[in-house]
Amino acid sequence: MTEPRTADLLALDPEAQDLLFREARTANAFTDEPVAEEQLQAIYDLVKWAPTSMNIQPLRVVLVQSGEARERLLPHLAEGNRAKTGSAPAVAVLAVDTEFHEELPRTFPHVPAAKDMFAADDDFRCRAGELNAALQVGYFILGVRAAGLAAGPMTGFDTDGVTREFLDPNRQRALVVVNIGYPAEDAWAHRLPRLDYDEVVTTV
Repeated sequence: MTEPRTADLLALDPEAQDLLFREARTANAFTDEPVAEEQLQAIYDLVKWAPTSMNIQPLRVVLVQSGEARERLLPHLAEGNRAKTGSAPAVAVLAVDTEFHEELPRTFPHVPAAKDMFAADDDFRCRAGELNAALQVGYFILGVRAAGLAAGPMTGFDTDGVTREFLDPNRQRALVVVNIGYPAEDAWAHRLPRLDYDEVVTTV
């Protein structure tokens, strides 16, 4: 009996596996086809179900859509990222809100002490917020792919500058800028190698 391919062992059909993972790439160029606000809302309505510790949900998203806002963003990006962000149909700044605990009476109501626990320890709260927001960033990228769009996530930017320009620096910090749109023909770099299972996974 032939051992099944690993792709055959997954509940997700192979086409969806390719869409979300195998064939997906970081896009560097986009067509001029617009991304509708309804598509962006559909992406969020899917990825909001991502798991976070104690349901803290610290991710915040700023959509940089107007020409004026885009011009404010571009100087804060690494020079090599400016052209693709300037031409992307949609751009999202993904940030962590370190005051996420203010929402816990609503999002984690069965533990009334949760808000005060996070409020009492700034370092613990900030570390938990950044870790869980990063987890949500990964789900956001998958959500963009699930919508049939390409994502171009970038960390090559002045974090403090973007934070001051678009966020409340007293409680929020930019993590990733994501270009979003339909990929142009020359959107992709060559696929780089990935580590194999036995190079990454240890059984104890």
